[in-house]
Amino acid sequence: MVDFTGFYKKNVSERVAIVKEFAGLTDEEAALLLKEGALELATADRMIESVAGTMPLPLGFATNFQINGKEYLVPMAVEEASVVAAASYAAKLAKAAGGFSADADEPIMIGQVQLVGVKDADASAKAVLFQKDALIKYANEVDPAVLVKYGGGLRNIEARPLQTKRGPMLVIHLLVDCRDAMGANAVNTLCETLAPKLEELSGGKARLKIITNLAVYRKVRARAVWKKEDLEESTKGTIKGADVVESILDAFAFADADEYRCTTHNKGIMNGIDAVVIATGNDWRAIEAGAHSFAAIGGRYKPLTRYSKNANGDLVGEIELPCAVGLIGGATKTHPVAKIAVKVLGVKSAAELSQVIASVGLAQNFAAMRALATEGIQKGHLRLHSKNIAIMAGAVGAEIEAIALKMANEGKVRVDYAKQLLEELRKK
Repeated sequence: MVDFTGFYKKNVSERVAIVKEFAGLTDEEAALLLKEGALELATADRMIESVAGTMPLPLGFATNFQINGKEYLVPMAVEEASVVAAASYAAKLAKAAGGFSADADEPIMIGQVQLVGVKDADASAKAVLFQKDALIKYANEVDPAVLVKYGGGLRNIEARPLQTKRGPMLVIHLLVDCRDAMGANAVNTLCETLAPKLEELSGGKARLKIITNLAVYRKVRARAVWKKEDLEESTKGTIKGADVVESILDAFAFADADEYRCTTHNKGIMNGIDAVVIATGNDWRAIEAGAHSFAAIGGRYKPLTRYSKNANGDLVGEIELPCAVGLIGGATKTHPVAKIAVKVLGVKSAAELSQVIASVGLAQNFAAMRALATEGIQKGHLRLHSKNIAIMAGAVGAEIEAIALKMANEGKVRVDYAKQLLEELRKK
């Protein structure tokens, strides 16, 4: 029996030794856990608890992105083949019509204070709102998160009586301007600071005091046009551009009407969004949660993108979603590769970063829609994925490219076939 007592107190090497004993790892496997890359183990050990290694992801850079007239080289950290290539190709096609236009709301996050035991939720809501100005003044004078210094702070207060299976509750929303921070720590601190005053005004007891990731006041939008002539050229003239547009519109209508299709539709969007969020050291779980919740906010799960046809018959794509990202604090400032990624991207504000993220999400979705509506999603994906399969089969060096190409050309991308091809290649 392995003793895990004080595991979190031990150094990284000691933890790896314990993990090795518990799981029966080989010396080579344990050495891989201790192998350092750009993120040194000492830094990783300060970022989270009980560190016993790091988990690298491929970092690629998507090209061709022109957003609001500015050129971007976009960092994307992702393990799935074809994501970076698809985003780059979609951006190239959009560039012919001026690229992407994007805008973002003010960086307002919502903090929630849950009040239970209120005798009359409506009356308590009125009591809190009657003192709204005084509460805002107090919060910004105390300013536990130092937001006011940078032009942020508490902007507004909302009150929501709520009927629950545990009885009536009152939920107070604190609308906080977080400037270039994502804002979680600042908002949570502010919720805890104001909770005693809210208890006094409402006559209730404060339970949860925490941010919500459904950042409906911090949305971002992006738009692009894909010319029908360019869409036809993308198929090498095998499908008329007008037919490509109609096929994509049909695909969008499918996603708009059917939750099963819509789930995968939105997953494709998040392929691009998550990759940029991870590369820049932001919280991809928060973005995912907010995006999917926003997609269902009307009572039924809907696409985050919309497609239409303009007067010229070209395809118009749009996206809107909450996007609470920051350039201050967290892994953005501690992870060495995240810092490089932000520098390469060249964004100067959290709003600008969110505009890039939304544009990549729209590009990723368009690329998937175009592929589905024309050649099928597997052709390009399998061509790139075949390299991973070749490696899984044991191929190295030049063998990888040779086997991957043969599998892709034959449409037989399988590990067993890759092993057969590898055996035949080595016999030669």
